[in-house]
Amino acid sequence: MDTTKKILIIDDEADLAHMLGFQFKAKGFEVRTAGDGLAALQIVHEFMPNLIILDINMPRMGGIEFYSKICGSHGRPLYPVLVLTARANIKGLFQDLEIAGFMIKPFDIDHLVYEAEVIIKKKSQSASKLPAGFSARPRKICVAEHDQNVFNQLTGLFLNAEYSVVPARNGAMAIEKMMKDVPDAALVQLGLPDIPGDTVIFRLSQMAKTMEVKFVLYTPRTVEHDYEVMERI
Repeated sequence: MDTTKKILIIDDEADLAHMLGFQFKAKGFEVRTAGDGLAALQIVHEFMPNLIILDINMPRMGGIEFYSKICGSHGRPLYPVLVLTARANIKGLFQDLEIAGFMIKPFDIDHLVYEAEVIIKKKSQSASKLPAGFSARPRKICVAEHDQNVFNQLTGLFLNAEYSVVPARNGAMAIEKMMKDVPDAALVQLGLPDIPGDTVIFRLSQMAKTMEVKFVLYTPRTVEHDYEVMERI
């Protein structure tokens, strides 16, 4: 199983993002960069980073708005976030938010890399403390959902339950991803934009490779109660 850790750097200062990316790659991390929050939203759920390094002041979509869009139904971010800002007085804004770290620009890059490694290590240690009888391998679930808000809610629910989440935004993508990387379970929206969810499930359940996957078909009304979704997995 690939254990390479992933870093998503979101900063409109291209030189800084490049420099940080170089340092993290030298440490063995897989790195993606985005120049603003809007660009980052296009890749974050596909990339599923172990840590997001997030600048606050950016064009199109700033760090605060991006943070709000990656929070699940309980108001917690789906991924650990280390905030960067040139404004020291903004730190108080994040006291009530769940961020993993906070650094003021300018900063020492070696110190930032160290802080990132500490955050990821703590997260990994927390995830490894599973109850007796649980497998050390993260359970994997495919979430096939085209609505961003519903997707965030469901993804947050399962990440908090120590699942590894495979995102799919339509039926064709769900079939392709599950055939390539078979999950333990799949949560499939009935009203997907290209192929109905029940058709997706029928096709996959007829294939030898994916017939053992536990499929759950749902509608937006189903996810109004998180516990009902969890009980069906």
